[in-house]
Amino acid sequence: MNRIQRLQDVLIESNLAALLVTDLLNVRYLVGFTGTAGAVLVTQDEAFFITDFRYQDQAANQVQDAQIRIHQSGVYQEVQAIIVDRNIKQVGIEADNLTVAQFQMVQETLSALVKTTSQIVEELRQVKDQSELDLIQKACEITDEAYQHILGFAKPGLTEIQIANELEAFLKNKGASGMSFTTIVASGARGALPHGVASEKQLAKGELVTLDFGCFYQGYASDMTRTFAIGTVDDQLRKIYDIVLEAQLRVIEHTKAGMTGREIDALARDYISEKGYGDYFGHSNGHGVGLAIHEAPAISTRSNDVMVENMVITDEPGIYLPGIGGVRIEDDLVIQKEGVHVINQSPKEFITI
Repeated sequence: MNRIQRLQDVLIESNLAALLVTDLLNVRYLVGFTGTAGAVLVTQDEAFFITDFRYQDQAANQVQDAQIRIHQSGVYQEVQAIIVDRNIKQVGIEADNLTVAQFQMVQETLSALVKTTSQIVEELRQVKDQSELDLIQKACEITDEAYQHILGFAKPGLTEIQIANELEAFLKNKGASGMSFTTIVASGARGALPHGVASEKQLAKGELVTLDFGCFYQGYASDMTRTFAIGTVDDQLRKIYDIVLEAQLRVIEHTKAGMTGREIDALARDYISEKGYGDYFGHSNGHGVGLAIHEAPAISTRSNDVMVENMVITDEPGIYLPGIGGVRIEDDLVIQKEGVHVINQSPKEFITI
């Protein structure tokens, strides 16, 4: 069963006549189109990909499982033509992806009853097929290679920005199309910033350095964090490293299909709290990864998302001590029936350079 057919099953179950998909990641997921202008109208028994003249050849080469329509006056006008031709009485729209102005235009243009929907295609995207898992695996392999390269490159006196630039150049030379998010390089006291993007600060002896980075490979993301030391560090920093690592490993050891996001989050959070650092772990323990760097399921204290085989999530506990520094360790995991597969293979033992 292809992805369009899976969506059509959802439409039938939901008694929804059609869905207009405008989020470009969802478009790519459904029909394979990687351009920057296009939409998919899916009915219970047909699918139409709509774009303009600029993407006519690209659509012919990429689009699968949908009829291609090249519009002359606008996407919504072409959708309306299909609605009239197929006598469609109701159409869902991706409310999360439309501005107020776009929503008003949809209502003014379409004769069918417009129904707002949320996360329909995103829910399908949560469970990866083998082709998706293979691409995420490759993205993670490149990320692992980049980390090994940086361990040999980093030294006191280099700036965090120089580290980030070297990482990004290496990833792209290995086939990555780009970074999956802004590279985080946080050294010394800046390590207490969970999202401490690279700065002009120089690396120095006696500091921890946290690298949180990832890349896109053929559209799919990787996301990894490692923390290493430059020379000998304070005993407290070494202590929190060991605590974070144990918390991260507990998630790997106990996570499996059927668990909720909050149950997984608690595996790490409860251990860190037991060790007295609960107040210094203020973010969620993870999130889904795929076409987007942050997608469902959520791994947080509030998440009731249930894990299903072949979901891909991150496992990223951390401890952040203001004015002192911080530690985070992160892997990408594939949910399995009785456990997880850890995609990243970079070492996690305490490393000093």
